Amino acid sequence: MTRTILTDVRPWGGPSADVTVAGGVITDVAPSGTAPTDAATLVEGRGRILVPSFADVHVHLDSTRVGLPFRPHTGVPGVWGMMLNDRRNWRDAEAPIGERVATTLERAIARGTTAVRTYAQVDTDAGHERLDAVLAAREANAGRCDVEVIAFPQAGLLREAGSAEVLESAMSRGADVVGGIDPCALDRDPVRHLDIVFGIAEKHHAPIDIHLHEPDQLAKFSAELIIERTRALDLRGRVTISHGYGLGRLPEEQLRPLLEQFRELDISMATIAPPAALPTLLLAEYGIRLGLGQDGQRDYWSPYGNTDMLDRTWQLAFTNGFRRDEDIEHCVAIATAGGRAVMGNAPALTGPGDRPGVGVGDTADLVLLAGDTVTAAVMDRLPDRTVLYRGAVVADGLELTGEVAA
Repeated sequence: MTRTILTDVRPWGGPSADVTVAGGVITDVAPSGTAPTDAATLVEGRGRILVPSFADVHVHLDSTRVGLPFRPHTGVPGVWGMMLNDRRNWRDAEAPIGERVATTLERAIARGTTAVRTYAQVDTDAGHERLDAVLAAREANAGRCDVEVIAFPQAGLLREAGSAEVLESAMSRGADVVGGIDPCALDRDPVRHLDIVFGIAEKHHAPIDIHLHEPDQLAKFSAELIIERTRALDLRGRVTISHGYGLGRLPEEQLRPLLEQFRELDISMATIAPPAALPTLLLAEYGIRLGLGQDGQRDYWSPYGNTDMLDRTWQLAFTNGFRRDEDIEHCVAIATAGGRAVMGNAPALTGPGDRPGVGVGDTADLVLLAGDTVTAAVMDRLPDRTVLYRGAVVADGLELTGEVAA
């Protein structure tokens, strides 16, 4: 079996070590200079920090203008108005949708991301066109990155006839996760909306990811309905609430009972680190699986997003007001192992001090970062990075190498 040895690396910023990989798994971590290097492929760590590669678990790869000229923002406030703005413009971009999706995914991989949970908008306008572009990019990068695809009803399920049928057919076409969005605020019939989402998920034995942009009490009400269905259908560990802006604005005495039920049913959350961030450390206190994502990528919704999860990790630390190294390192853990936990590919973080993913037996999905400490790597976000997927070096210096995992 071919071995790869990462020489002189610092797992989570600790002492220098040599890390041996075989069969896509870390098989040994030894003090630097002690690992036998004969008959092995060597990757020079040069004292860089070794952490798990990033997992972007809330990204809209089908809604991207990365690499294209900037354009004036033409959206209007509100989910429906922003959706209509996207609908008017997405087909007229300077490059076709398939090329844009592939470019965005490949740039993310080059910057250190090897696990992605992406939305693909399915509605009566796009049909499966956007979904097919995402599925094609996933297939083209199968040796570089794990990609889960969420069939996402961005326009809701009740406002346009045929929306539910498009969503269900997307699951048969190759989507992995059933999406939902703002059951109260957008569709204004949370019972019917959630009946459709949970019904399709039950039929296809698929997990669920629901966008929740709703304000505090409305978000609380929607979350309670999601909890009821998760419990009734025994979907423990299969439901994610994304954004949850309003939940973060609830008084603590109202939020804690919800988090108790999230813990009981293992309902996970995904955040994009907005200005009013979810209470990250409170979620950790309850053992809630939390992942991080880039959201849109310089698209018709906003000019933000650049495919770099290290930038978004900085934003998570900044919006939480973190200064201590322990808390900033916890943000890195959320952006890496936390996202994999949301995808069901890693255990939940055990708390703010958990630093998983670089020990013997762990999958060799890794990234080397330049910096004196993990905090320094987040603050500086230098381009000197090496990305491994299943032990294969798939990117170096922010460029794909052409190598893929066997």
